[in-house]
Amino acid sequence: MRRCAVSMGSNIAEGRGRDGDPDFGRFIQIAAGSAAELEYQLLVAKDLGYLPEAEHTKLNTNLAEVGRMLISLRESVRSASAAN
Repeated sequence: MRRCAVSMGSNIAEGRGRDGDPDFGRFIQIAAGSAAELEYQLLVAKDLGYLPEAEHTKLNTNLAEVGRMLISLRESVRSASAAN
């Protein structure tokens, strides 16, 4: 779970350091994939009894917000790329 969470920010940072918006957009997609992986791992942890329902709900809500932010960032990068 930690690896997924760190991977999201790391991919955004790496993509921003690459050459151009298309690369950045691709790394945002990779970050979104890590978010989906974390969502699944939270569900498994809850189902196996490692994570209480209330904690799962809180974390899943926060993760959904991060997912929305990633979508907005991706759309912003696409718009900027199309304008150029």
